[in-house]
Amino acid sequence: MIPPEAGGTDERAFYGRRKGKRLRPGQEQRLESLLPELRVALPERGDALDPPALFPVPVDEVWLEIGFGGGEHLAAQAAAHPRAGIIGCEPFVNGVVKLLRAVDDGNLRNVRVWDEDATALLAALPDASLARVYLLYPDPWPKRRQRKRRFVSDASLAEIARVLRPGGHFRFASDIDDYAGWTLVRAARCSGLRWAAQTADDWRKPFPGWPGTRYEAKALAAGRLPSYLTFERVEP
Repeated sequence: MIPPEAGGTDERAFYGRRKGKRLRPGQEQRLESLLPELRVALPERGDALDPPALFPVPVDEVWLEIGFGGGEHLAAQAAAHPRAGIIGCEPFVNGVVKLLRAVDDGNLRNVRVWDEDATALLAALPDASLARVYLLYPDPWPKRRQRKRRFVSDASLAEIARVLRPGGHFRFASDIDDYAGWTLVRAARCSGLRWAAQTADDWRKPFPGWPGTRYEAKALAAGRLPSYLTFERVEP
């Protein structure tokens, strides 16, 4: 388990509510029938997952998206990269059912789901087992007393660096300047990650092949400009 930063408590959740609007019958059906097929089963305590073996199709590499929201980015990436196995973490039930529909409609066999706290999944992953990790528009927990609930911390970045293979990428996006700065400060303290920006305005450029998200569209409509940060896994 990733501990809180100094000054926090051991009892923190990185996410808010688990369920929103009442599910429709079709959504309930997918939740009951499809989610058990896609859900990652964590190994016994002390054992590690074999990420490529989670998928029923051959994959060349494995990616992780932490907090996939409605799943539109994850589904688009899975369709565009059928040889990449993608694990999506999201505890919000209404978001999970949206991804399940996209998986079902698109016959996306390179997707797996973890619908609990992402820290448990990270802890079960072997060293250098992922090629890419996404954290897109995470809850900013803007109040000072809430900031210990932000997913980005020294400990979580150390875990992300541990599971990334050399040269692998951690991609972070946020429309909250304070959270982008918060992440840059903590990434600078992480010996296993290097900010991969090449020019002064790289942080304003979407990631290559970026399909966008519905949340991002709302942020842009409200006049909030996103920050796109890419960090590369390097040897300490």
